[in-house]
Amino acid sequence: MENPSFRLPGLVYLLLYWYRARFRRDAAMEFRRLGQSDLQFPVVSFGAWAAGGWMWGGTTDEEVVRAIRAGIDYGITCIDTAPVYGMGHSETIVGKAIEGRRNEVVIATKCGLRWDLDEGQFYFETQMNDGTPCTVYRNLKPRSILYECEQSLRRLGIDAIDLYQCHWPDVGTPLEATVGALNELRQQGKIRAFGVSNFSVDQLAECMEHGPLASDQPKYNPLEREIETDVLPFCIENDIGVLAYSPIAQGLMTGKVTMDRVFPEGDQRRNKPWFKPENRRQVLDMLAKLEPIAEDHGATLAQVAINWVISQKGITSALVGARNEKQVAENARAADLKLADDEIAAIRHAVEALTLSA
Repeated sequence: MENPSFRLPGLVYLLLYWYRARFRRDAAMEFRRLGQSDLQFPVVSFGAWAAGGWMWGGTTDEEVVRAIRAGIDYGITCIDTAPVYGMGHSETIVGKAIEGRRNEVVIATKCGLRWDLDEGQFYFETQMNDGTPCTVYRNLKPRSILYECEQSLRRLGIDAIDLYQCHWPDVGTPLEATVGALNELRQQGKIRAFGVSNFSVDQLAECMEHGPLASDQPKYNPLEREIETDVLPFCIENDIGVLAYSPIAQGLMTGKVTMDRVFPEGDQRRNKPWFKPENRRQVLDMLAKLEPIAEDHGATLAQVAINWVISQKGITSALVGARNEKQVAENARAADLKLADDEIAAIRHAVEALTLSA
């Protein structure tokens, strides 16, 4: 049963819309409904993985807080985070950034990756920001979900999470039990809607049997389009919102990751196939051919890539990271572009011609 406390009068929504259009920098930001939920998402959202520092190299908390707040002013009013991003640090930083502005934002976070409990399906070995070794487990057991939700609410400093997502599948826990816990949290008013991330079509279908699935969060960008085979068509057919993460391929589609770039220890791009020199060379050559499209729009390659993603049928929002105010302003302007159909097709043709070397 839907919690009626989350339904604001229509007049309130009209007033919020008027306020954005009149006083803030986000008049051009487009908003889309997330699946069958009541949530409205900007087409460009703030991805807070790098904000946690973990696996991305360092950035200062103060810079991230300023970036998130600037993003809200630009209309990037959804912030997507997760407990495992910095082992709680990203959520804490997001909580600081939204102090006094809770009513202006949609908060999306996740559950299911535990580093603080030796239980569940082994996922990988890593280390915390301070260098302490830890093991991450996939754990979507009901008691774990209920516990994680309370911890996220505390770190974020909020009473309810707008979108609560299962971060990765846990094959050791029946989905009926997992969704049962999410339904319980929704009935308690601790979450508004729930979704998943990195789930297969079969897993999406099973989730739908047990509760109102609002969204899926898969990886999607011009270089990595695997979801077009089955996941994206399934979401379109079943009115499931799609939040695309890594829309600029972890920076590779910006053209700024040049051949002389060296990734330090702790930066997870260090071992990614697309970042290998031979593959990076292909991408840079391809991006050089796309420069005229960017120039025609007075845009950067990153903005073109983001806009290409949000121009694809079925995509609700692109989750884009930013380390500072300049980057978040650039991300926001990606929503303003109007790529022509032939330009969208030209980008697809260019990336389809690439051959990934393992």
